[in-house]
Amino acid sequence: MSVEKTNQVSAELTHPLIKWRRELHQIAEIGWCEYQTTYYLYEQLKDTSFKLYTGEDVVAKEARMGLPKQEVDDLYLNRAKKAGVPEAFLTKLKGGFTGMVAELDTKREGPHFAFRFDIDALPIKEEKGKEHKPASEGFVSKHGEAMHACGHDGHAAIGLGLAHFLDEYKDHLNGRYTIIFQPAEEGSRGAKAVVEKGWLDDVDIFLSGHIGIHDLSVGTVAATTTDILATTKMDVTFDGVSSHAGLKPHEGKNALLAAAACTLELNGITRHGEGATRINVGKIVAGAGRNIVGDHAFMEMETRGSTTEINRYMVKEAIRKIEATALSYDVKQTTDIVGEGISAHSDQEWIEVVKQVSQGSRFVNKVLDEATIGASEDVAYMIERVQQKGGSASFFLYGTPLANGHHHKAFDFDEGVLPAAVNLLMNIIVEKGC
Repeated sequence: MSVEKTNQVSAELTHPLIKWRRELHQIAEIGWCEYQTTYYLYEQLKDTSFKLYTGEDVVAKEARMGLPKQEVDDLYLNRAKKAGVPEAFLTKLKGGFTGMVAELDTKREGPHFAFRFDIDALPIKEEKGKEHKPASEGFVSKHGEAMHACGHDGHAAIGLGLAHFLDEYKDHLNGRYTIIFQPAEEGSRGAKAVVEKGWLDDVDIFLSGHIGIHDLSVGTVAATTTDILATTKMDVTFDGVSSHAGLKPHEGKNALLAAAACTLELNGITRHGEGATRINVGKIVAGAGRNIVGDHAFMEMETRGSTTEINRYMVKEAIRKIEATALSYDVKQTTDIVGEGISAHSDQEWIEVVKQVSQGSRFVNKVLDEATIGASEDVAYMIERVQQKGGSASFFLYGTPLANGHHHKAFDFDEGVLPAAVNLLMNIIVEKGC
């Protein structure tokens, strides 16, 4: 198959890609609650040659992290029911078994490709002003508490485009193709559960990627990425004793103050001399009223490190600070790990591969050897497993101008990035799988 042909197919897919992205954008769902999203993906691929897997076939039950509270899960489940998702389909997914794997075997000798596309959204209320394109063009999130503010709607659309290409041209290809629509990437909660289910154990070539990260022109691709930070996500609870703040403050044990003091202590952790570190307390909920000594506080926090070892240092120090603060304020504490990601790197061979296959492309016009991430991505678990088993892996960045940064209420991207990403993946498949 020629590059002219893949250019043609990419052009033909542009309209469907934009349609899929915009429809997915409207049904944004947070991790482990992607009920409508999973069903939408299933509906788009049910009539293809792919074998589709859902529910416990996708993720290892005990390896899942950071499952939502029951009332949150019920909100999304009931919403999906009202939207018309069949009860039998939801039964397989409910309780934190969202996501889908699509598998195509040509029955001809060749490499086993695996591709990963994350599908979850963030708990962000989307911008509704006219300057925000999804709002002005009528595809803003219908779910007030959730928004695709990191491009995962685009990632899922790219996965659908790739699947339709593979289905249509399967007779011209060799090998096996596994497409992973992964739940719960945000918070580094879902990839490990997919890995532990065995989906990456016999993969020869693993590819994934991310829209944006850096503000780049459409058509620019980073062939490899560095600086995927290891991370640990923690929920911390302080429990004290309530008391009348005026009459008997001395009888109270102030969990609110413990949480406030702990936040400052955590940000004072000595940084590691051998690599980058991060720490953030992103949420505190505490207290009951102005005249009550607060007896309960809840914190959502995270650590990061340039390597898995450096992140472990941050975790150890964070737990020490949490325990010491609880002791200082004479309150009880519990710390739960609700998400975790490791560091990883792309294989360098992909620099030349991407440059070679992009020659003549109408959609990819500039290839960067590498780009830094500077954040965490639980795809690292998949990269590590494939490399450990002797396969090759890379994580691409797909260029797009960014009106606002990731995780912003007005995040958006240039939809021209969608056919560019699909075109790159097509050309790699043609090069390696024909």
